[in-house]
Amino acid sequence: MPGDDLGMFDYGDPVARWFVTEAYTIADTAQLVEQCGERLVAAGIPLYRLAYFQRLPHPELMGRGYFWRKGQGVIRGEASYGMLQSAEYLDNPLGVVFDRRKTIRVRLDTAETPREPILRQLKAEGGTDYVAMPVVFSTGHVDALSVVADRAGGFSAGDLDRMYRLEYLFARIVEIHSLRDTAVNLLDAYVGRAAGQRILAGEVRRGDGQTLEALIWCCDLRGFTRATDRLPREQILALLGDYFGVMAEAVEAEGGEVLKFIGDGMLAMFAVDGGVDPHSVALRALAAADRAGAGMAMLNRRRAAAGQPPLAFGLALHRGEVMFGNIGARARLDFTVIGPAVNHATRLEALCARLGQPILVSAAVASLLPPERLLPLGAHVLKDVAEPQAVYALRPPASDV
Repeated sequence: MPGDDLGMFDYGDPVARWFVTEAYTIADTAQLVEQCGERLVAAGIPLYRLAYFQRLPHPELMGRGYFWRKGQGVIRGEASYGMLQSAEYLDNPLGVVFDRRKTIRVRLDTAETPREPILRQLKAEGGTDYVAMPVVFSTGHVDALSVVADRAGGFSAGDLDRMYRLEYLFARIVEIHSLRDTAVNLLDAYVGRAAGQRILAGEVRRGDGQTLEALIWCCDLRGFTRATDRLPREQILALLGDYFGVMAEAVEAEGGEVLKFIGDGMLAMFAVDGGVDPHSVALRALAAADRAGAGMAMLNRRRAAAGQPPLAFGLALHRGEVMFGNIGARARLDFTVIGPAVNHATRLEALCARLGQPILVSAAVASLLPPERLLPLGAHVLKDVAEPQAVYALRPPASDV
């Protein structure tokens, strides 16, 4: 098995020497795979295709694949978890590599036609030998690597022994890449992209952060507490997943940042920083609100077709100064926004039900939006806000009228 009985590396081997002196400085996995392929060919290995398959802890992606072909560079692909049940995966030698940590070799230059579709394809392209091997990390995690020869007779015993040894060096480098990707993916999933970037940059102490201007988005689901009393857990989770999917996708599509989910509520922001025109940010937030309204309407049509009751929501937009950073206890932090503007947005959102409006905006936001999109609702008292505040509903976009 690759990685066993390594002995001493021959650092006179130019590829091994490259791994330990230069390759570790390459941060991009696609670039590493490309250079590996090119250097193996230059070193005399009859390599036609090199592919690295990286498994990821990601909420939507099962993994990524990096496919290098001689003279064609690298193509990167992504696979969802549904891939694990597909014929493409089940009829692929990689399943054995992942599940059993076993190296697979299939000679393609024989008269026999391979059963697996990917091997038939590689044979038709002129491949003569296929080898797939596990890439085992120090943690026990397993990725996979496959190599395809294009020389008559395939890989020699010397070629394979050389690649098995080099694969150990490759594994040490891509393990570092994988740890970095894992950190980025998990931070993006759990705290958001902007907060994740700040955390990775070293903003990890309580109180670290910055003051910035932002449009605050606060929304929740109407009647959710009553629903939890009568619906089974699976239906509640599915309902929340559908609702948050609509809201989060609307925010992210327009460049906003989802900060947190609290029960049936979601907090997000559109930052006004770096000299950005506040009007353009407000228009993006408006577009996101329109997307959210359209998305909820579509979701309710699907629910009606399934005999389920419609979902009602409340959404508020307010503009103000917030502190974006770490708050919490010494060893348990949350990277989020705090400040009077956040409180104002939550109080405004609570007004949606009383006024019978799904979307409300404050005067600070209304001043940045086209007047024809606004419906003045007068001044209203907001809890813990000193003076009555002018409140506006959103008129439907012209395309919906």
